Amino acid sequence: MANWSDPRTTAVPRAATGAREAAFDAGLRSYMLSVYNYMASGVLLTGIVAMLFARSPYIGLLFDPYGRTTGLGMIVMFAPLGIVLAMSFGLARMQESTAKALYWVLTFTMGLSLSAVFLRYTGASIAQTFFATSVAFGGLSLFGYTTKRDLAPIGTFLVMAVWGLIAAMLINMFVQSSGMSLLISLVGVVVFAGLTAYDTQRIKSGYFAVRGTAFLGKSAVMGALQLYLDFINMFLFLLRFIGNSRN
Repeated sequence: MANWSDPRTTAVPRAATGAREAAFDAGLRSYMLSVYNYMASGVLLTGIVAMLFARSPYIGLLFDPYGRTTGLGMIVMFAPLGIVLAMSFGLARMQESTAKALYWVLTFTMGLSLSAVFLRYTGASIAQTFFATSVAFGGLSLFGYTTKRDLAPIGTFLVMAVWGLIAAMLINMFVQSSGMSLLISLVGVVVFAGLTAYDTQRIKSGYFAVRGTAFLGKSAVMGALQLYLDFINMFLFLLRFIGNSRN
């Protein structure tokens, strides 16, 4: 039987392993770069659409001057949820081009619904919150990418916390408690900050399962969607927490 510690029996396998690891790293970097490019482009598109639409004469179709939603506005606000569900459950049957198109439609529609932000908050506080969110997102995503710690247990807890947040927000729609609203915003920032790190690690780990397959491109789009939603939600909760209202 060959001695596993004998350098003569391990030199070639180790060289081959090193080559495979180098190729894996290059492929992973390219994959993650694609994910981040999609995500950043989506955030940029959403911001531009929101800012331009808020200044257009058509803003009244979706929101009143105080940022309250009209009937059509409600449809636009829930449209991204429908697109997310369609992408999540139908991705396996979609063409990559279809997944990309739906992603851009979602980020555009999200921009329309977020135009109300420019009616409710000052431009300075929106800019400051966006900058703070960008810095936090970058650091948290870098942590999720580089950490050796398995974040899956934390991720499971955070996903459950999202459902708790949704329930609390629905309750507060009827209670209208400013204290509860402040607490929801604080918890929301923490939850989506944690999800940023968790999702980054999950996207990185998922590359191994899809590399070399036709699913790779669609997986990059879905990874971008996850990080995009983390960023947008963290931004919105932080804005509710520290933003300066126009009224």
